[in-house]
Amino acid sequence: MIKDPRFLHYNAAMFRQDLLAGITVGIVAIPLGMAFAIASGVKPEYGLYTTIIAGFLVALFGGSRFQIAGPTGAFIPILLAIVLQYGYEDLLIAGFLAGIFLIIMSFIGISNLIHFVPKSVTIGFTAGIAVIIFTGQLGNFFGLSGLQNKQFFHENMIDVAKNFHTVNLYSILTAGIGLILIFLLPKIAPRIPLLLVTLLVPTILSVLLYPGKVETIGSTFGGIPRSLPDFQLPQITMSKLLTLWQPALIIAALGAIESLLSAVVADGMKDGPKHNSKRELFGQGIANIVTPLFGGIPATGAIARTATNIRSGAASPVSGMIQSIFVLLFLLLLSPFASYIPLAAMAPILMFVAWNMSARKTFVHILSLRSGDSIVLLTTFLLTIFVNVTVAVQVGILLAALSFLKKMSGKLTITSQKTSTVEAHKFGDSVSKFIVEGPLFFGTAKVFEDHIPEILSTATKKVILDFQHVSVIDATGEAALSSLLDEITKQKRLLIIKKLPKEKISMFKKSGLYDRIGKENFFM
Repeated sequence: MIKDPRFLHYNAAMFRQDLLAGITVGIVAIPLGMAFAIASGVKPEYGLYTTIIAGFLVALFGGSRFQIAGPTGAFIPILLAIVLQYGYEDLLIAGFLAGIFLIIMSFIGISNLIHFVPKSVTIGFTAGIAVIIFTGQLGNFFGLSGLQNKQFFHENMIDVAKNFHTVNLYSILTAGIGLILIFLLPKIAPRIPLLLVTLLVPTILSVLLYPGKVETIGSTFGGIPRSLPDFQLPQITMSKLLTLWQPALIIAALGAIESLLSAVVADGMKDGPKHNSKRELFGQGIANIVTPLFGGIPATGAIARTATNIRSGAASPVSGMIQSIFVLLFLLLLSPFASYIPLAAMAPILMFVAWNMSARKTFVHILSLRSGDSIVLLTTFLLTIFVNVTVAVQVGILLAALSFLKKMSGKLTITSQKTSTVEAHKFGDSVSKFIVEGPLFFGTAKVFEDHIPEILSTATKKVILDFQHVSVIDATGEAALSSLLDEITKQKRLLIIKKLPKEKISMFKKSGLYDRIGKENFFM
């Protein structure tokens, strides 16, 4: 720990800053941890376990100075789908496997590839998740009875409509008070811990004014135990591995994106050393391996809590550890009081989280472009809502790749140009010259091949291809050039390659194309 650069020159003044920041974030993390767990289809205490264990381990082993980890809204649809399809025990196994995947990602440098996920995809699935979280709280907001969590969005909406006649006015009053506080408190008392007050005030009023009229954590889940669960290894079998590796991989991928994005946001909010991406993924991996052993659900870096940590004056990762200790003390000393919290009081909190994570302005901006990115965004968004995040991300990235290839296909140009005096003197009069500009790869090879008849139509004995402005050549591009060489050779003409960069010449040598063209026909 002493050698960790994040703790260099640590002193008592910095500890006081971390202590205040850690307590502040802990106050925010308690209601969110329980709310995210309930929305994910598991008991509220599992969210607290995750906050305690994952938050401490990511702060200790991660690569960011200010990262706060725990359950997040982004995971809700994925975790709920796993719970509904496989059950809570298999969710723990999926989280454990996700931790292993994250550690593997940290060693193979996958953190660099995360940055290649298009914004249209990330905004699409994030907005879709926000819609699922928001609508998923309608039942608690209106106090509907007879609802059952279902795997698909439309099934849940139909269930809400069918049971809307069971609306509970006390639940609406409770949730309405919380919603009013969310809107008013930031304007009249911005320093007050918003989410905690939003949870406490409706809870106290419901206990004093209309006890027993609304569903609570106690009546629904039987209360929260005042201890951490026992250590227990997950029962992993080969059939479980074959079944759960894909959900685990999507948890790991989404967790990596969310964590690194949170770390980048933290870097931008405070001066000093930037985060270490590989170490951050390693820390997230350790946390997700250990947390399921104590009943916790998958965790990742939480942007809102990390930002709160920085705004509260955090000086080092110690603040994240203090946050975990604070939540642990709450669990051990005050968790019985959580039984009185109405589910309707948690609904506006989750709706508020969904509203903030929806990226509305960016969503509308990309949609207004009416481009390939707009199609990718809308497709990812709709698939996230009506199918699942796994399919949405896969299809979104595929569409983004196809859109990119379409754009790049127009970047390759081949134009005829008169030979210079020097070229005419060197190669003679019977020479035709073409300038090739742009990338020559599998996405543009067809464009190159379409120009072959034009190149061959010249009656000259020699053909010069100027490659000075070719940025990329891959195996498919090389094959297209080889096809041109075959046709030119059949006509007993000569192909001359001019200004091809050295690194591309070495590739031609490995493939044998260099020898086929002839060393004497390459000119730098």
